[in-house]
Amino acid sequence: MKVLPFKIPKQEQQSLVYQEDRVDVFYDQLHQHEEIQISYIVKGYGSIIVGDTISSYEPNDVLVIGGNVPHVFKSDPDMSPDSVMLTLFFTRNSFGRDFFNSPELREMEAFFKESELGLILPASKKLAIRFNKLHRMNRIKRVASLLNIIDTIMNAKRSKLSTFVYGKKYTDDEGKRMSAVFQHAMENFHEQISLEEIAEKASMTRNAFCRYFKKRTNKTFFQFLIEIRIENACKLLYKNKDMPIASVAELCGFQNITNFNRKFKELKGVTPSQYRSQF
Repeated sequence: MKVLPFKIPKQEQQSLVYQEDRVDVFYDQLHQHEEIQISYIVKGYGSIIVGDTISSYEPNDVLVIGGNVPHVFKSDPDMSPDSVMLTLFFTRNSFGRDFFNSPELREMEAFFKESELGLILPASKKLAIRFNKLHRMNRIKRVASLLNIIDTIMNAKRSKLSTFVYGKKYTDDEGKRMSAVFQHAMENFHEQISLEEIAEKASMTRNAFCRYFKKRTNKTFFQFLIEIRIENACKLLYKNKDMPIASVAELCGFQNITNFNRKFKELKGVTPSQYRSQF
């Protein structure tokens, strides 16, 4: 299967696609598709990379991923043996070129703009109810429910999933290259990864890889790697209440506890111990 682009399976004349994923782990290859994706996480824990940023997801989260925005899931089977996600796929022109430009729906322009960087919403009882009813609905009711879901999202507390998204579509070769880089980083973040090692995964020289990665993520590879390590540190702080913070730092690839504390506070706004106390 090609990494990029990724085609959403749908029947002919189907403008809005409803999909249920009931799997061990979510699809874990970097991919993009023209459809906007609104997903409700029923079961499963893990991480998602959207554009330049890695974020964690958990049950009851709602994810919004804009059209042609590269993203990849990394499920955590240790926290949940199976993963379930309910998703609606559609494009801005799914219901006609002028549908969302009608006076009644122009307020949704903000939704389309924000979806370009991706959104995540914490547990919402109202959204959970709407998604859990979708499988029993006919096509007309699903379209009406989509509008209600978008309206609920725009009136709820939400956070961006990324700060930068590369403006051009990835070719299949680029997708495979970036997928290899992301996968290696997510699987080996606890080890020391050299620039030579990661450049080899991309089949590039060190200098060429640095330019390539920075252009597509707006950050260096090592900035990105630190974010992966901090996200995984958050999981360990949450799951292992009695694990010493120094051990958490070491398991996440930090050789210096002072550097770990500093980077953690830079990214999360609190110290590791403060983060743990919040839970």
